[in-house]
Amino acid sequence: MLFRTAVRTAALAAVVAMTAPVMTVVMPVAAAHAFDQTKYPDLGGQWRRAETGTFRFDQSKPWGPGQEAPLTPEYQAIFEANLASQASGGQGVGVTYTCLSPGMPRVVNGYGPMEFVVTPEMTHILVENIYDSRRIFTDGRPWPDPIEPSLLGYSIGKWIDVDGDGRYDELAVETRGFKGPRAFDASGIPLHKDNQTIVKERFFLDKADPAIFHDEVTVFDHALTRPWTVLKSYRRQPARQPVWIEYVCAENNNHLHIGKENYMLSADGLLMPTRRGQPPPDFGDFDTSRK
Repeated sequence: MLFRTAVRTAALAAVVAMTAPVMTVVMPVAAAHAFDQTKYPDLGGQWRRAETGTFRFDQSKPWGPGQEAPLTPEYQAIFEANLASQASGGQGVGVTYTCLSPGMPRVVNGYGPMEFVVTPEMTHILVENIYDSRRIFTDGRPWPDPIEPSLLGYSIGKWIDVDGDGRYDELAVETRGFKGPRAFDASGIPLHKDNQTIVKERFFLDKADPAIFHDEVTVFDHALTRPWTVLKSYRRQPARQPVWIEYVCAENNNHLHIGKENYMLSADGLLMPTRRGQPPPDFGDFDTSRK
């Protein structure tokens, strides 16, 4: 009798299990239709910067002094001292050799393959590099008070239907809430130490070529005499299945920051200078009397 009862119970459970999925399948499918992907521009695939040559903030101008950055006299002097430091083997104002993120606005220079992932609540810009992936909130939230400072800042954006055809044409973004040090590009064009930078962007596909994606970047910063606007361009890679290579900055990084100096490790693991006349590090905590 107990065996028959167990069989009937198992059979009833099987019937319930077969009918239950009818309810659980319908709800997720309905929810999935809430996000209409066709309203957004096609940003699928892998994107790389359209320019060639040295990475620079203004793609239309030469590296370094050729950028003609609208710096105040104080920060122009800092920039020139930075260039002199680099010429002698130093790092200037740069900190990326320690594997810190270059921060905004330097991350928009496109020095690694990028992927854009669009959802109703946010747009992700994923970068195969240090800590450079960005999260742009598009859910209508207000600015946090206070904002936790970061090298990449806090980004709020809004998708805009420019021509009124029911599809979004561009993404307007504002980023604030920074900490430093940060620079515009590898030449070391500095931003103000007060970190009150505001970066405004306008992302949009090229109307003549959907394989080109533009980012109009405007930087407001107290190191500048006026807002600095540049146009960045990225090209969609033609491969249907692009190769994504993991890049770990700390792997095989032979830079070693001690005190205020940057040294390097030689191939045999010995400490070596990076510039002519560089003093050795302070060995005060070591017993140097033994040989």
